[in-house]
Amino acid sequence: MLGAPRARSAIRGLHGLQRAYFSSTSAAKADFTHAVIGGGVVGLAIARQLSRRPDASTVLIERHSAVGTETSSRNSEVIHAGIYYGAGSLKTRLCIRGRELLYDLCARRDVGHRRTGKWIVAQTEAQREALERIERFCREEIGVPLRWVGAREVEREGEGVRAEAGVLESPTTGIVDSHGLMVCLTGLFEDAGGVVALNSPVEDVNPLGDNGDGGWQVDVRDASTGETSAITAETIINAAGLGAVNVHNMIVPESERKKLYYAKGNYFSYGASHPRVSRLIYPAPEPGAGGLGTHLTLDLGGQLRFGPDVEWVDSPHDLAVNTARFDQAVAEIRKYLPGIDVASLRPDYAGIRPKLGKLGAVGAGKGFQDFVIRKEDGYEGWVNLLGIESPGLTSSLAIGEMVEEIMYGSVTK
Repeated sequence: MLGAPRARSAIRGLHGLQRAYFSSTSAAKADFTHAVIGGGVVGLAIARQLSRRPDASTVLIERHSAVGTETSSRNSEVIHAGIYYGAGSLKTRLCIRGRELLYDLCARRDVGHRRTGKWIVAQTEAQREALERIERFCREEIGVPLRWVGAREVEREGEGVRAEAGVLESPTTGIVDSHGLMVCLTGLFEDAGGVVALNSPVEDVNPLGDNGDGGWQVDVRDASTGETSAITAETIINAAGLGAVNVHNMIVPESERKKLYYAKGNYFSYGASHPRVSRLIYPAPEPGAGGLGTHLTLDLGGQLRFGPDVEWVDSPHDLAVNTARFDQAVAEIRKYLPGIDVASLRPDYAGIRPKLGKLGAVGAGKGFQDFVIRKEDGYEGWVNLLGIESPGLTSSLAIGEMVEEIMYGSVTK
């Protein structure tokens, strides 16, 4: 099994072995069949899926010294049910399929996870109406199970949660150890012969032949030495997350370049033992919002944390928790958990969500931003993934299947 901390050593060690073990297709001189750019959970899921093809070789190119150090490790670690997005959206389809695949993989591979369930709580009649729309949508259009929780049950089992206008329960929502999941996917990928090239920021990407029909060249810099190497592949998959728009802009003409917007989410941990809540608590979603509100989530040890909010920032490196938003977070939390001990709240961490515009993350219509996952027109062998934010973790395995289907017309089971 070949894994390498640097792209140069990965390529140098693989040149002879790769041609011995993998059959070549259209680009006979390419180092690999597939080059996946981006080692977050989505890139890992894609690389692992493609590595299951018997006649393909795959390299995963990651700019950091470890996989999954950006958005994949700075989120709520929630396994979403898929209830917040339009019926025809990729977010809905891939979240529902991804949830099934993720629970199955975690159970088979002993990845830490738990079906905690989730309460979505309403405090006003307008929020109650929002919950009624969600329940009707899930029942009539996408078949995701939900349950109304009666007032007596809320009072008896609510663990201090306030819900003045109603509670909708999502029993298939859960949590996952995202680090354990990425370790699992990395191991499965490498066991299948895949190569992980760490410390390898991409400097340039160039289609070979006529817009990629001769393969692709990816120039990577060794983050330790500063030296540059070229990796060639028959196809490329841009799954670079916060860097995906930069990779996109390396390839397309200036008129087709895009801008990425950074939605920072601040999280706060809770150190007190009371109130002790055993399920996830989400406020009713607000149309046009950039996220799902400051919600209560748990880790696998039962530790409570709150977040994320939505703070638009100029840099993906702005990862310090903004303590100036503390009072606003407390006000949001107290709406559904009035007994919170404010003195036990502490700034914890922040994450950045890559967005293609300052548009809504939930709902439908022109104010909603869906995933972008497509073979780019005018190019051969390039699958582009842009704006992959929540529910990207839940959807990751299904995204891997979709990319394989785009490339091959079938999915390896």
